[in-house]
Amino acid sequence: MRRLANCVAIATLAAPLAFMHASLAAEMAAHSAEYDLKLETSRGGDIISGSGHMSYEVTDACDGWATRQRLTMDLTNNGGQDIHMLSDYTTYESKDGLKLRFHMKQTTDTAVTSEVAGDAALDRTGGPGVVHYTLPEAAEKKLPAGTLFPTMHTDAIIEGAKAGKRFLALPLFDGTSATGPSDSTVVINGWGTPASTDWAPLKPLPSGRVRIAFFDPSQASQEPDYEVSLRYFNNGIADGLSMDFGEFVMAGKLVSLNVPKPGC
Repeated sequence: MRRLANCVAIATLAAPLAFMHASLAAEMAAHSAEYDLKLETSRGGDIISGSGHMSYEVTDACDGWATRQRLTMDLTNNGGQDIHMLSDYTTYESKDGLKLRFHMKQTTDTAVTSEVAGDAALDRTGGPGVVHYTLPEAAEKKLPAGTLFPTMHTDAIIEGAKAGKRFLALPLFDGTSATGPSDSTVVINGWGTPASTDWAPLKPLPSGRVRIAFFDPSQASQEPDYEVSLRYFNNGIADGLSMDFGEFVMAGKLVSLNVPKPGC
């Protein structure tokens, strides 16, 4: 099963890109959002039903962005087995995009299946860097030039969309894997006029559909580890999620949104 932790990033979809740092970072909105999930597609027929919930919170901490994403899914396979999956992922990213702290814990039923923690730093904007892991074990890995952390990745996607870009390819480090950075490819469609939405803070904002595929650069496979499709709004808030885990796809609908007044 492909990894569950990265989505929006919404980070980062959190998105992954190094976005005209000062200008875009200023437009990102602190917010808390809740998404209801349901099974959209099952490939191969192993997963026959599924539902879940995702909460995503971004806090403006003055010198950085603190994020927390908590994803739960309840799945049933064709053998009648019920599976409960939980991913709890937190980051703190400096607003200059040069430092990141991260912790991700994933459980299936009561067993911990993955836990990753540590910190990472870039030498300079656009420069190389290094990640120091404390979990699952102490280790150090190099980050290539151009690596983006999650919030900067999201910024870069939006900045690229505003500039009329349709395709982007960017290295990302989000702290969801002990193997180091990922490669991401981004496809942007229809960025422009405000979309129809029930959420007042989003109604006046430009938006567009974005699809992001994440790849392990150490593997030769042409298949992504994970894919997410969503509608990004100009302030980094997302709706209309489609989360592709390989064997199955979950659809996510925004059901609660709170956007506080700007400021830390």
